[in-house]
Amino acid sequence: MSLQEAVNKILSQWMKGTGPDSDIVMGSRIRLARNIAKIPFPAVANDQQLSHVADLVRSSAIGNSKTDMEYFGIADMPRLERELLVEKHLMSPQQTRDVKYKAVVLRRDELVCIMVNEEDHLRIQSIYPGFQLQSAWEQCDQVDDAIGEKLEYAFSPDLGYLTACPTNVGTGLRASVMLHLPALAMTKQMQRLIPAINKLGLAVRGLYGEGTEAVGNIYQISNQLTLGHSEKEIVQHLATVARQIIDQEREARQQLMQIGKAELEDRTYRALGILSQARMISSQEAMQLVSEVRLGVDMGLIKELDASIPKSLVVLIRPAHVQKLIGRDMDAAERDVYRASLIREYVNIGMQEKNA
Repeated sequence: MSLQEAVNKILSQWMKGTGPDSDIVMGSRIRLARNIAKIPFPAVANDQQLSHVADLVRSSAIGNSKTDMEYFGIADMPRLERELLVEKHLMSPQQTRDVKYKAVVLRRDELVCIMVNEEDHLRIQSIYPGFQLQSAWEQCDQVDDAIGEKLEYAFSPDLGYLTACPTNVGTGLRASVMLHLPALAMTKQMQRLIPAINKLGLAVRGLYGEGTEAVGNIYQISNQLTLGHSEKEIVQHLATVARQIIDQEREARQQLMQIGKAELEDRTYRALGILSQARMISSQEAMQLVSEVRLGVDMGLIKELDASIPKSLVVLIRPAHVQKLIGRDMDAAERDVYRASLIREYVNIGMQEKNA
């Protein structure tokens, strides 16, 4: 199997760099927190209750013509496969700990998944490439309705859906967009933008959500509260703010071109040079360099490289993906060597495709 075939096999649909505004928006995600009525939340449920939840979710999702999904027990899943799903944003890091009676339900195209017995009994998620919040919401809502026909959710007429975390009570909906914002970071505008976004009731987090850093100039913007707002209002508010951020990033890119095109071109080509020649590179350094190369490609400065390459590399350079592509477990130092080798080969593929 060629490297390109291997890459296509492990990349989720949303990770392939397509969709509206894909030069800035990596993905749009909707997540619904749901619990089954009359069963304690996972944090306080006993083994018998957790096992019962897993059985109920399995029977409601598998064989349901409206969902078309497969069930995977986390305890039966190899460690590398768990880490791979976390890097794909199809499973949370929390889902990989204390794995007894935990599961993930996946649709074949991986645009939809359900985490079972994480913080809530069900975390139903849809994630689409590019700026497609509405499509992600419609898909997630459809799966939610299909599961809800089989299960009785914990619901209060006054409060809405009941969840383990008070901030999710109400709709239980968390909407987010993953944005690549290198120009705003380079021009130091993120320092003032983050507090402004927070004042609008939105949270700014890193690549893997709460408590993580914005490695590679990638930020997640999401709603903070779900109570007192309808699903439509939450999605529309985030979409409006996200559009403003996208426009500001584009303005910042033009500013960089106007005040120092030569410097920006040099910076992006230097990044490409390191990626195409390095023999050993860490995940964090690679993320930053890929971010700069992606900026150069998206702005038309780097013309020799196919645009899909840096978009895919954002995911492929992560530890579990490197090991999956190589085909075995490795320690950090060994991963750094093989990561550099994979990047060199994949960049070379991208240049050949562009010039074909």
